[in-house]
Amino acid sequence: MIKFIVAGLWICAATIGAVFFSFQMSGAKGAPEPPPALLGGLDYVKTEVLSVPVLKQGGVVGYFLAQLVYTVEPERAKKLSVPAETLFSDELYTYLFANPSIDFTETKKLDLDQFRNGVREAINKRLGEDLIHDVMIEQVDYLSKEEIRNNMLRRSLMGDERPETAKAKDAAAAEQPAEEPAH
Repeated sequence: MIKFIVAGLWICAATIGAVFFSFQMSGAKGAPEPPPALLGGLDYVKTEVLSVPVLKQGGVVGYFLAQLVYTVEPERAKKLSVPAETLFSDELYTYLFANPSIDFTETKKLDLDQFRNGVREAINKRLGEDLIHDVMIEQVDYLSKEEIRNNMLRRSLMGDERPETAKAKDAAAAEQPAEEPAH
């Protein structure tokens, strides 16, 4: 009987020691490593869809549409006295109008890496520090004046009807004599 009591005490002591040791080891982990710069710790600031007129030869030839996403450090972004979206939109407009070398009418010649880096550098230069880490493009489009005009005509002609078809119908209706009302 004494052997059973000693064996029971031995099992209890070993169990308590194992639990105590496991709690000590789980709390002994060092400080967690900071997340890598581009995989965590950054906020993503998404702009609204911006419509920038493209000026050429003294007039508007089309519109550049863009929606960008900026990666910023949250602590630095909170220190801004102006909302980040407003600042980024303003600097994008300034950058596009200040660089006549960017020609959106020639989409094959457009260098998106140069565009992204230029916008990032312009914003960081204006702030005097490296706030923007990366500029990502969510949407980029260029619409010429003719494309916009054709889209407006299509919408005004009720849905899917093409402007050519509508002109033909209008001409056919004008050629038919008006019916006289029955008295």
